[in-house]
Amino acid sequence: MKSYVIGLDYGSDSVRAVLIDAEYGNEIASSVHWYQRWLEKKYCEPSQNQFRQHPLDHIEGLEKTIKGVMQQSGIKASAVKGICIDTTGSSPVPVTEDGTPLAMVPGFEENPNAMMVLWKDHTAIREADEINDLAANWGGEDFTKYEGGIYSSEWFWAKILHVVREDQAVRAAAHSWLEHCDLMTNILIGNKDLRQLKRSRCAAGHKAMWHEDWGGLPPVEFLEQLDPYLAELRARLYKNTYTSDVVAGQLSAEWAKKLGLTTETVIAVGTFDAHAGAVGAQIDEFSLVRVMGTSTCDIMVANHNVVGDKTVKGICGQVDGSVIPGMIGLEAGQSAFGDVLAWFREVLMWPVEELVMNSGVITAEQKQQLAEEIEKQFMGTLTKQAEAIPLSESLPTALDWINGRRTPDADQSLKSAITHLSLGTKAPHIFKALVHAICFGAKKIVERFEEEGVEIRKVIGIGGVARKSPFIMQTLANVLNRPIVVASSDYAPALGAAIYAAVAAGLYPDIITASKNLGSSFEAEYYPQADKVAVFKPLMERYDALSGFVEQITHKNKMTLA
Repeated sequence: MKSYVIGLDYGSDSVRAVLIDAEYGNEIASSVHWYQRWLEKKYCEPSQNQFRQHPLDHIEGLEKTIKGVMQQSGIKASAVKGICIDTTGSSPVPVTEDGTPLAMVPGFEENPNAMMVLWKDHTAIREADEINDLAANWGGEDFTKYEGGIYSSEWFWAKILHVVREDQAVRAAAHSWLEHCDLMTNILIGNKDLRQLKRSRCAAGHKAMWHEDWGGLPPVEFLEQLDPYLAELRARLYKNTYTSDVVAGQLSAEWAKKLGLTTETVIAVGTFDAHAGAVGAQIDEFSLVRVMGTSTCDIMVANHNVVGDKTVKGICGQVDGSVIPGMIGLEAGQSAFGDVLAWFREVLMWPVEELVMNSGVITAEQKQQLAEEIEKQFMGTLTKQAEAIPLSESLPTALDWINGRRTPDADQSLKSAITHLSLGTKAPHIFKALVHAICFGAKKIVERFEEEGVEIRKVIGIGGVARKSPFIMQTLANVLNRPIVVASSDYAPALGAAIYAAVAAGLYPDIITASKNLGSSFEAEYYPQADKVAVFKPLMERYDALSGFVEQITHKNKMTLA
């Protein structure tokens, strides 16, 4: 009987499952579920950088998507040998002693602080500053050194510290906290004893300052100087972590019945989406995989003899086994990529949504038709007109920090800016400047890796932006001045998760072998255009100048307010 594996990929807006033929890597079926509460913008306050999600969105999506691929494929339940889950991160969730998400406990159902704190939530900037200050000055080990030397408000400890300071009820009720990937894995195996849960090495190493050098998580002596709650919490977390080729458990009887599967199905240790995506794109040494969606994660792997004891300054983290067991995983990224363009689209759409769609002059049917027409043509028309503007024309300069800066040198207090505007500046000019900004932000990441001695020989793009926007990809190739190949899979992270599942289920001996057999092929390649590469140099210099100015005044304002 043929064997199959399922990869489950939790993104910012939706979860998607893919069913993969474990011999050839063919995608047999896929299913997507959009988070309903998230679509209604519940529990979020964008003006305060608060982005929370209800665990029920994810649990409902888990059931719907896996049942969906099973129904589409018609394969036997016993043929599904393994499942692995990847999620965004750091996205911690408060839980009770038996692992129940706090938002599913009476009294907390509508409390945003009891929800999952999504990766893009930046309410913990002050707490991250405290962690960085303590790490630099407490007189002991610098626990941020494997996080590039700067701890981010996007990560585990800062988010927990912010929530428990803000909400005493959550502080008292939260027995422990789980990263999103660990929560969903725990639910599938039906585990009620969190001490027995195999926590994700990828999640813990990159975001919770876990490292073998100091025996796991930062010690009580460090955490208690931030808040006694964190010191107490440490004892209810974990000591060991596991790579995603390891079995977390078997599918529970309850979930086997719900999903139409069997309890023989292996559940692998969870992971983060970008790292799974890199595996799905056949990452190898000297390759930079850019997972390009609402934000970007830039992933590399390196041998121990290349990195050794060296720490790479200003990136998000370096963790042994976070991508491929036995190799050091290196992570960087941009806090906003597609989100930069999505923000501009929302700005331009405001008069349509608020005036045209509320007009009494046209009928409801005409409004619907108009909305569909605009949706269909909006980005294509804007892109076409922006692409036609010569680089020699006076263009605005923009920053990609619409949601802060992740890499290099994380600083979520930074904001975006646009300069060099004139009466001749139209929407396509601004759009083109924003495309330049996200590509210049990518260039800064490449430069930092190379400054730190990490060689990049190949760039691989995956995700919706990489596949859907030749304009952005060609601009990126010109800015980076190197070729970029694009993975053909629609769901590279889900495919990567399926590859982890195949190894955990014993179908392949290791991740590299499985990735070579099951990983995505490539559908496009973009080469630098020599005549445009040179033109981007002065534009990049203007980006650097604006970056320096905004960073200077931001830090000056922070000092004044302090």
